[in-house]
Amino acid sequence: MAKKILITGGTGSVGKALTQLLLNKGHEVCHLSRSKGKNPRVKTFIWDVENQTIDETCIDGVDTIIHLAGAGIADSRWTEKRKDLLIKSRTDSIKLIYSLLAQKQHQVKEVISASASGYYSNRGDEILTETSKPLDDFLSTCCILWEQAVDLGKNYNLRIVKFRTGVVLDKDSGALEKLAQPIKYGIGSPLGNGKQWISWSHIEDVVNMYDFAIENEQLEGVFNMSSPLPVTNKELTYAVAHQFKKPIWLPNVPAFILKLLFGEMSLVVLGSTRMDVKKIQDAGFKFKFPDIKSALKNIYE
Repeated sequence: MAKKILITGGTGSVGKALTQLLLNKGHEVCHLSRSKGKNPRVKTFIWDVENQTIDETCIDGVDTIIHLAGAGIADSRWTEKRKDLLIKSRTDSIKLIYSLLAQKQHQVKEVISASASGYYSNRGDEILTETSKPLDDFLSTCCILWEQAVDLGKNYNLRIVKFRTGVVLDKDSGALEKLAQPIKYGIGSPLGNGKQWISWSHIEDVVNMYDFAIENEQLEGVFNMSSPLPVTNKELTYAVAHQFKKPIWLPNVPAFILKLLFGEMSLVVLGSTRMDVKKIQDAGFKFKFPDIKSALKNIYE
């Protein structure tokens, strides 16, 4: 059955791909954004999270809210001001929507939200399920507050689904683009000791999982969003190099250099997160690109 779906963060790489998939399936899609949208098939409502203003008509007729909004975790160095923005862009945004739900009649039934593998933070070789405890660092704290804000929707009898998302592999944005660039020029190398686990997903599997959550209305709670076959940083680097037929000849980039360059934010590339996805698989979701070789082949060929 076709639904009216409101997406926050709809202009990001995942938001764009998800919007297109949902439109192709016959859903009506709207965005909440700071500026007017460019897609003629998508109505854009204006909001300003910092100043807590929102177009009150954005929820009219909406069945499902997809919450993807949030400042880029690795876009700039983690100053205290930046950390505050990273948290508030994720938490104050969904709270603003909930305040609107409290003020007027609506038919919203569910909120399906991004979270992140950063919930678990740096865990070495530990296999992480949805019941694994978080750490006490900034990445974990950010995700805990994010999920707690989303869970406030339970006060409105909403179905809540949260996806702890790993590294999304997309050709033109995010981690893969940054990793692939030096490899294309023959100067790529693993980061740190290269043994840190990367829980990754092909962007098509990511948007398909959101669609799966929309269609399967019994789905509820938190789920790890990652391929069933995570890889180490070294394995990913060599897999991308193999895809481009480029050698890896330089030594690993030392961890201390990354820490000097990026400070605390170096945890994003040096941290090890190895997520288990049995829970979403048991719910019936099937991955189209479970292994890194098939994923990279599809992305680049």
